[in-house]
Order: sequence, then structure tokens, then C-alpha cells
Amino acid sequence: MSIKDTFINSVIEKARANKQTIVLPEGRDERIQIATKAIIDKDIANIVLLGDENIIAPALKKIGLSPEKVAIINPDTSPKLEEYAQFYFELRQHKGITHGEARELMKKGRFFGTMMLKNGDVDGFVAGATHSTKDTIMPGLQIVKAKPGISLISSLFFMVFDDKILIFSDCAIIEFPSAEELAEIAIESAETAQLFGIEPRVAMLSYSTKGSASSSSTKRIIEATKSAQQKLQQKYGDNSPIVIDGELQGDAALVESVAALKCPGSPVAGKATIFIFPNIDSGNIAYKLVQRLGNADAYGPILQGMAKPVNDLSRGCIPHDIEGIVAITAVQAQGVSAV
Repeated sequence: MSIKDTFINSVIEKARANKQTIVLPEGRDERIQIATKAIIDKDIANIVLLGDENIIAPALKKIGLSPEKVAIINPDTSPKLEEYAQFYFELRQHKGITHGEARELMKKGRFFGTMMLKNGDVDGFVAGATHSTKDTIMPGLQIVKAKPGISLISSLFFMVFDDKILIFSDCAIIEFPSAEELAEIAIESAETAQLFGIEPRVAMLSYSTKGSASSSSTKRIIEATKSAQQKLQQKYGDNSPIVIDGELQGDAALVESVAALKCPGSPVAGKATIFIFPNIDSGNIAYKLVQRLGNADAYGPILQGMAKPVNDLSRGCIPHDIEGIVAITAVQAQGVSAV
């Protein structure tokens, strides 16, 4: 059986081992409902669907899922609405938000669901089937915010092939990261990889390998590599489980024969598992090309750096994608709860 066949199954097994509760704000979407049935049938996670129970419950029955097996919450009528609205008002009044505006926002599933996550009523949040990435993650950035010691939120994609799993980052959030931001993205991506059992060998990508070209762009990658290595030294000493090297071209990072010619002795080149792109343009273009031309399954964008897991779906997602992202979110939540 190929890795592509087993990756999500292995994530599902991890999710089952310590079941988490995940909120899906887009409860009226048929794909969400079908995915919810699969998640409940496979015992992956507990699910909260947001929306009108009078609409959602009959739809669940129609596909063979008893509504009693999920929690269905209508933000409009929830007893938590006023509490959440007051919390959000206090959080955002310095931005000019009125209490009435806060209350109206809390009626929206993506805001209500994020507040559930913030307050510990659920363990993870997944949306995006009917919302843009910006609209999906904005409440999380405002309400949940970053983990202590983390200055930015970034993202990654699990690129799953028949014979391997690679991580691409950042392909969705940070448009043009500074050297320090690239270093932080690299370490966050490596630690996410560890959570999913992937050995973290991080390539800081460039159009240059070890000085084959010189420009402000290559210097930024060299600086980012040094910064990341220093951060790892401070955190782990000489026993870091994470290896980072750069600057590396894509072929040098991926192909051992090319690595032997361009950068012999590199601890990463030729065997990288994590690819850190210099900007969102290159990352987003690369993951889409690899997905389509390389026939890879792309799971993401998976957000990292959040105090609690918030993840985005593609608006073109299918139920299988949703099931996978929920399982990944549940495993992230286990990592959060274990800290």
C-alpha cells in the first residue's frame, strides 16, 4: 500500500487515540454533513455543527446520520451569544467595534465557532468550504491569536505522494517574509512535522545553492538559515532533532545526485522533507503545480503558530478532504492539550 493510501489513515488513528471536539461552522453545507457522517462513523472526533437545527437535523437523517450523534448549535439562539458578544466587544472595542456590532458578528458561524475554541468549548476549528481563506482565519487571528513566544501565524501543506510525504511552507499566509520570519516559519514547520511523525529535515529554498548566486534575495535566505540554526541551538543545544540548511535550490534539496554535485556534506540536501519557500508567490505556485502535475494529495493550508488549532478548507473541497483536515486538526489539538 502506498504512503498516499496510508497517510490520512495514520492521522485518523492518532486522532482516535485521544478524541477531540472540532467545530464546523458551515453546518448547512452538504459536503460538511457528508464528511461529518464519515467522521462519526470512523470515530475520528466529536463534531459540533453550527446552524439552524431545523435545517441541519433533517439533512443528517437523510444521509443516514442520527442528529443525536453530533451537537448542533444555532448561534442566533444560543445562550452563549451574549457572553461571546461581550467578550468580543471587550477584545475589539479599541478598534471601534460597538457592542451591537459584536453581537451581530457572533451570529456568524465562523466568529461564534472561533469564540467556542477560545473559551475551551471545543478543541479545534475547521471552516472554508463556503468562505475565503481571509474570512476563515481572520476571527482566529483576532480572537485565538498566536502561541506565547510566536510572533506570526504561518501555514503549510502536506504534499502526499505514493512514496513520500513532503511539507511546503508558507504557501498561503505570509506574503513576503523577512529573514527572521522565515526562520520562525522553518522551526514551526519542523515542529508540526514532528507532531505527525515526519523527520524534520528543512531546506531553505532559493534560486541559488551555497553561493552560486548573490543578491539581496539570496542574502535574505542565508540570514534566515543562520537565524533558524541559532534559534535551534538556543532551544535544543547540540541535540536538536531538527536539521536546517540553506540556501538550496529545489533540485539540490530534493535529489541526492544533484546534492552531491552542488553541496556535498549538507545534512539536508538531497533528503529534505520540509521546503521553506522565499515568498508566498513561489510557495503557492509550487504546491499547485506539484499537486496537479505530480499527482500529489495536498492537505492544507494547515495553520501553525496559533494558540489553538484553526484550519482552512478549499472552497472546492470534497468530503474526503474535510475528513482529512478534521483529523489533522484533532491531532494538532492533542499537541496543544499536551503542552
